[in-house]
Amino acid sequence: MKVSDILRVKGNTLYTITPAEPLARAVSTMAEKDIGSLVVMEHGDLVGMLTFREVILAIVGNGGSVGKTLVRTAMDDAPLTCTNETDLDEVRRMMLERHARYMPVMDRRMLMGVISFYDVARAVVDSQNFENRMLKAYIRDWPAEASESP
Repeated sequence: MKVSDILRVKGNTLYTITPAEPLARAVSTMAEKDIGSLVVMEHGDLVGMLTFREVILAIVGNGGSVGKTLVRTAMDDAPLTCTNETDLDEVRRMMLERHARYMPVMDRRMLMGVISFYDVARAVVDSQNFENRMLKAYIRDWPAEASESP
């Protein structure tokens, strides 16, 4: 299974923000849209990723408030990325290794979408459920022994 399979099911709604925007606006957008991440774009290029993890770290570092912090200050400026062709097993390994919950999907310099650890887990479970159904159907339809001796 490839990342493109997840995006096909998930859809292509993207939420982005610029690094010069206030962190308070980013937090507001994340709460309003019920999302855990925003892709940080500048001049059409991916420059970072802002997730609830970075937001919490910024708030703690600022004495418990967002204050006048900018997205640029809080964002991960070297986010983990993948392509549409990246295999799901590789994505799982990368996400687990880096403790990443969200991963932008890129096609060269173009943002194609964002997949979450939840999206990956759901795809794996759906795939396993399908495989289990096929195996059970195969076992149920197992042919009777044709070589029975007289």
